Amino acid sequence: MLQTPVLLTSRLIVRMLQQNDTTAIVNYYTENRDFLEPFEPFRPKNFYTRDFWAQQIEKSLIEFGYDRSLRLFLFKKDDPKKVIGAVNFTNITQGISYSCSLGYSLAENEQRNGYMSEALETAIRYVFNDLNMHRITANYMPHNRRSAGVLRRLGFTIEGYSRDYLLINGKWEDHIRTSLINPNWRVG
Repeated sequence: MLQTPVLLTSRLIVRMLQQNDTTAIVNYYTENRDFLEPFEPFRPKNFYTRDFWAQQIEKSLIEFGYDRSLRLFLFKKDDPKKVIGAVNFTNITQGISYSCSLGYSLAENEQRNGYMSEALETAIRYVFNDLNMHRITANYMPHNRRSAGVLRRLGFTIEGYSRDYLLINGKWEDHIRTSLINPNWRVG
């Protein structure tokens, strides 16, 4: 059986979803729909259903097993059944790149508590040390100051500005591109 990471911080459990988490993840996205929608791509009609998430959980386990993605979710230690956020490392590439893309979200009512920085510090350490990634890229819309602050505090460096870069909520949005380099990367 595939061993998936369970990352612990002082206040959080950061882990991949399991099939018994379908209700929790549907609740997370349903409760935060209006808050997250301006920052995310259009969702398929069945996105807010348990059937959709049962398939997504299976898909994410397969992708992790083939070193293609790592999709983690945040749970408070004092409420380990409720999803409060997501941290996704996608587009994992090895060979000449050893890189991946970072995306994340946090529940509206959990903002400004430092949870995302706490989760990302631990998740990035895992991606650098255990998955041996050399580079993590992250993009944010220029008006998303909270995301800019999180990335800046974590040491991400701005690399550029891309016009009409990603299709977000049905509209092409400009993005600021950033990256973080693993100072301890090692050959294979």
